[in-house]
Amino acid sequence: MLMTAFGGLMWLIFTAILVLAVVAFVLAAVAREDAYRAADKQNKMFWLIILGITVAVNLLVPMLFLQLAGLVATIVFFVDVRPALRQVSGGGRRGGSSSDGPYGPYNGGR
Repeated sequence: MLMTAFGGLMWLIFTAILVLAVVAFVLAAVAREDAYRAADKQNKMFWLIILGITVAVNLLVPMLFLQLAGLVATIVFFVDVRPALRQVSGGGRRGGSSSDGPYGPYNGGR
């Protein structure tokens, strides 16, 4: 029974790693090429190749070392590259307070 629970947990972890890699690949694919240059990161093709290999390894090669190396690449994309791309592309929050509306700060009708 313990081995069945461990096997189920490992399957869940590997599925989560695969989903993260696929999401990172899609996000890398939809970002503009010039945003990579403006953010001073590797080019778009580099990240598509790295993340594509990560997805392929997670699907085809059940080797933990390779899957963990792909997980590191995925984490680097999410933590370092994607925020830089969003910053130069103008996406995400641009600062300001939580009371800011689409046309400026909300002042309560004053």
